[in-house]
Amino acid sequence: MPDTITLTPFARARLFPKQRRLNTIQDISPAEFVAYLNAHAPARVIDGYAPFCKLHVHRNWTSTRCLTVAISDDNRHLLRSGYEARSKDELPVLTRWFEGLTAPVADYLVVILYSRAQMEKEGEPIDADWGIVGCLATTEPEEIPMAPITMMRNALGVAEGGSDVPLDRAAYQRSVAYWERHANWRVVTPAAGS
Repeated sequence: MPDTITLTPFARARLFPKQRRLNTIQDISPAEFVAYLNAHAPARVIDGYAPFCKLHVHRNWTSTRCLTVAISDDNRHLLRSGYEARSKDELPVLTRWFEGLTAPVADYLVVILYSRAQMEKEGEPIDADWGIVGCLATTEPEEIPMAPITMMRNALGVAEGGSDVPLDRAAYQRSVAYWERHANWRVVTPAAGS
């Protein structure tokens, strides 16, 4: 019997927020997303940053857009930054993103999975073999390097929203090289009454 996959509350809030946005998963419900992943074998499986992490690469079957955009002289003026936390339990960290542009539709969805044992360790037990903790929308069937601050948070441990995986200096340098040249993007929501 193939391994089973479920959606974690952490990923549900980020991939399928209550107020849907163009920079999240499109065209399907959380239940349909999980059903698709359980019914279709990935085109490729990539080992993650630790033994408990796997990445399943699927051709994009939705209109979900790429997670990141390359920084250029033409769009650099659209970069914004601020301190933000991914959840109410995490400390805010400095984050950078584009406002005022829209990324192209992704060719691939790279689904990030954590094992049942790791989800239990992090205090989020699941009723499947693997829990979805994220999804990277990309142009290539490859992983986008984890952001440097995420690597640091992981090294800080579960109490700080991480995974207890020590910092890998070489992986960190590869991450910095990527994220110096790319940024996430957001849809600007008009202020109330405008």
